[in-house]
Amino acid sequence: MVLDYGFLRRASFIMGLLLLLISPFSLDPLALAIGGFVPWLTLSIVAKPTMPAAVVYIFLWQWSQAYARVLQSMVDGEALGAGAFGSGVVSAYWYMLASLVVLACVFRAMLGGIPAPTPEDENAHREWRPLDLFMLYCATLVLAVACTYASRAIPGLTQQFEAVSRLKIVAEFLLFVTVLSTGRGGKFMLAAVLVEILIGFSGLLSDFRGVFVYLLIAAIASRLALRIGSILGGILWLTVLMTLALFWTAVKMDYRDFATGGEESQHISVPLSDRLAYLGSAAISPGNIDWADASYALLSRFAYVDIFGSVIDYQHMAREGAPPARQWQAAFDHVFRPRIFFPDKASLSDSEVFARLTGADPLEVIRGTTSISVGYMAENYADLGFPGMLLGMAGVGLMIAAVIRHFMKSRLPWMVRQGIVLAFVYNVAGSGVEMSLPKMFGATIMFFLVYWALAKYALPIGLRWLYARSGGAQPQQT
Repeated sequence: MVLDYGFLRRASFIMGLLLLLISPFSLDPLALAIGGFVPWLTLSIVAKPTMPAAVVYIFLWQWSQAYARVLQSMVDGEALGAGAFGSGVVSAYWYMLASLVVLACVFRAMLGGIPAPTPEDENAHREWRPLDLFMLYCATLVLAVACTYASRAIPGLTQQFEAVSRLKIVAEFLLFVTVLSTGRGGKFMLAAVLVEILIGFSGLLSDFRGVFVYLLIAAIASRLALRIGSILGGILWLTVLMTLALFWTAVKMDYRDFATGGEESQHISVPLSDRLAYLGSAAISPGNIDWADASYALLSRFAYVDIFGSVIDYQHMAREGAPPARQWQAAFDHVFRPRIFFPDKASLSDSEVFARLTGADPLEVIRGTTSISVGYMAENYADLGFPGMLLGMAGVGLMIAAVIRHFMKSRLPWMVRQGIVLAFVYNVAGSGVEMSLPKMFGATIMFFLVYWALAKYALPIGLRWLYARSGGAQPQQT
């Protein structure tokens, strides 16, 4: 067996059967049973030989954010609609699952007919040396740091610099997929993973999760053989990810206060060495962490249905008099009025939108060190209702799939195309359903423009360097 769409589809079907068996013992049997088969359904829709591996992340991650709410209801011992967020949670759960099915249908229509690569394109990465790919990763890591400082110096070009910084994801993916395909250079892959985890824990938001996502997508793209070693490696991958997630959930509030010096801002005022020392002291004292409390906090934070439910309940009362399609208008305004030409354009505030769409007290919601988003699905509902929001979801899917289709049909080696798509997917859907419509639109358009230029002028230079270092000739592109 190999890790590919076929295996994931079979595994998700078995998971659905197991969830179906235990559903009669839950407070929401239909939600548990039907929701458990949604991964199998969406993967069955999108599973085509040339479907990019990164598409898996979109559907499994966002399904997990919805389905986790059913698991939370089992832990709480109360039905979905019986909690503090009201009966709208039940509707939100089904609307989210329906939205994912619509997205899958759009992706199948847009990406199902991508031509298969030539054997030379498909196996080009096998000729590259892991050392050279690790050097390329280090160079893109420096570039990403430079982009961070540049975006602070020139706020009007923040989206452009952020898109360029995603080259690091492409380099990581190429390193991982080459190592997993050839079995050479495991030490370089391990070094990159450790560096990414260390960097992830150095900031306020801790994006250590990203490197685990890149590893998973690389394993799917390389069609990793499922032997004893790879299965044990997968178990270790999941164990480390969950341990880090629980640790971060337990310490993040105190750590953020420490990193910002107790100020209500996202500005880090404590040196990196002191921040790492703080985390290190917490890590060597695991007995001081309430792991059960951290597990529940992680589950409740990951489940992103309650916020959508509160939007539904509030919009039922406040829909009259509300401006039509306000969030979609904000999305188009964000795209077509770039800040470099309109420096007075107001900054996007997810927390302000949260307060407006849920009716919460803005003073209680908007805090300096946190940002709460209702997510793009809830924004679609606030503008279009149900089932109108499904048309909005189809529009979102068309936009994302069109960009993926463009790069998957480019004249680049197959795994380079897959790496660009992974960088794009993580750029616009890295946070899952939490992403707001304006930010998703802006990130999509800017990523396309930046990487169209990079694919045309910069990436060929890097590819020639990789082929020259490996002693091979670059294959002719069709």
